Amino acid sequence: MSATILQLGADNVGLMNELLTVFGNAFDDVPTHTARRPAAEYLRRLLDGDSCIALVAMDGEEVIGGLAAYELRKFEQERSEIYIYDLAVASTHRRMGVATALISELKQVAAGRGAYVMFVQADTGAEDAAAIALYTKLGHREEVLHFDIPVGGSE
Repeated sequence: MSATILQLGADNVGLMNELLTVFGNAFDDVPTHTARRPAAEYLRRLLDGDSCIALVAMDGEEVIGGLAAYELRKFEQERSEIYIYDLAVASTHRRMGVATALISELKQVAAGRGAYVMFVQADTGAEDAAAIALYTKLGHREEVLHFDIPVGGSE
């Protein structure tokens, strides 16, 4: 794999916006990821904070993939977990080790933050079969239930 992996910071709002486009295309949900983009200042604060981790894979000047993860600090011990929220690679660069390289780089970031584990969720549908195969190769599978609890209103 010839991609370069970069961790984004407050000065990388443009690259974060490019990553949002990659996410929208990869997840076949462009409106969610591009129609109401956050303001540059919001993204700067997010990327400058200590809970969000954004990595991009670059092929030259082009963002070809990336991930967004969050550090979750624990109460029971002075340690944290890293939750991989989104991970995507452009269709033209899949099956080339880009996702594995992103996760490998995230492992280094996680170790530097004192995290003891990283975790990710995947849908059980056929559209996530490649992701499930990747995660199975890299980690241990757990069967869990996921519940979305509305914050407001009576949804």
